Amino acid sequence: MLVEEILPLTLEQTTPNGHLFIVCEVLLVHDCGTDSSDKIIENLCAEYKFIHPVWLTRNFGQHAATLAGMASASCDWIVTMDEDGQQSPSDICHMLDKALDASLQVVYAKSTTPPPHGWLRNMLSKTAKEIALKLLDSPNAVQFNSFRLIDGEVGRILAAYCGSGIYLDVALSWIAGRIGYCPVVLRNEMERPSGYSYIKLLAHFWHLIIALGTRPLRFITIMGLFSVAIAASLAGYVIFLKMFGDIPIQGWTSLIITLAFFSGCILTALGVIAEYLALSLTIAMGKPLYMVSMKPTRSGSVI
Repeated sequence: MLVEEILPLTLEQTTPNGHLFIVCEVLLVHDCGTDSSDKIIENLCAEYKFIHPVWLTRNFGQHAATLAGMASASCDWIVTMDEDGQQSPSDICHMLDKALDASLQVVYAKSTTPPPHGWLRNMLSKTAKEIALKLLDSPNAVQFNSFRLIDGEVGRILAAYCGSGIYLDVALSWIAGRIGYCPVVLRNEMERPSGYSYIKLLAHFWHLIIALGTRPLRFITIMGLFSVAIAASLAGYVIFLKMFGDIPIQGWTSLIITLAFFSGCILTALGVIAEYLALSLTIAMGKPLYMVSMKPTRSGSVI
């Protein structure tokens, strides 16, 4: 169990490089899941004094839950990690050494083992991360991982201003100038079905692309200009053949193909612009990313 692995770290420890540290608190964020995790959190809080719950009013998503925990943290460093058993708390000391020795603000875990998923999901995940790195409109392009060590001040500032629709790791790359990696070994996760279907992963990837800044728009603009250049070249070639080659030109086929091609380009560009406008409107309206309540909402409660 993850909490039992963290328990020894709540006593003063020394990293391999001689830095003293202690885990002061463990924040468990409940996002109104259907697996009775609220009862487990309450039992853990009653058993361990260093565990503090964060109750969300509904499921706002993984990044919102992470930000809710970061906003509630009060220590010098913040560690974000999953509860599925893949990530080992014993690696925190190595990540802390990396941060302190190199004066880093954020340290991402970098797995030295392949992800424990099927080949198709691993391939799609790798491709999505490579696309995101190419499109990331920031000089601090990073390889994302949910196992992170974040400077406490950076984490709390980020959680304070980060609005709805902002991708956590993209926002971290905006404000953290010193980002590094620490090699870790991922373990096999607990035997349970994944909460992410391919449809949800696709939606997660699209959310990431929209949050990456202006580079996707620039790509669409370049594609549009390139398409116009091809059309102009093709028109010049057809005119040349008509005037000097004495070759009959059948126009209906090429006309339909050209209209379909450029209509697709226009619709693609308008679709991306519309997504950006929708995201900007959501942020401008002040839609909350999360809301913390005193207790979890239980089904069947008497009001």
